[in-house]
Amino acid sequence: MTSIFTRIINLEIPCYKIAEDDDFIAFLDINPLKKGHALVVPKQEVDYIFDNSDEVLSKILIFSKKIAKGIEANVDCKRIGLVVVGLEVPHTHIHLVPMDEEADLSFSNPRVKMSKQEFEDLAEKIASSIKL
Repeated sequence: MTSIFTRIINLEIPCYKIAEDDDFIAFLDINPLKKGHALVVPKQEVDYIFDNSDEVLSKILIFSKKIAKGIEANVDCKRIGLVVVGLEVPHTHIHLVPMDEEADLSFSNPRVKMSKQEFEDLAEKIASSIKL
């Protein structure tokens, strides 16, 4: 069965995209832990991150670094945390979460509520800061 992320990649479901290249897409999480929480997803659907090739694993971190720098340029935080959970959607993905303390990365935290306009504005600002 096609994952929700593949459906986003195939433009069947909209997203707040912040970057894309031939291999990866990055977009804002619609249920964010913190403002600026983004997902980085390979376009090839592979469930478990460590089932990806070494090349994909290397490239996803390099791509994620560029996304993290774009988020840092637009969201006030100490750094960007990286989390790979991989149970909620059977498609490799990395969470990039602006953080000021370790507890900001807890998925049991209440989620930030943002309007459609806030998502669109933030996605545009981050996208304009990313150099692929």
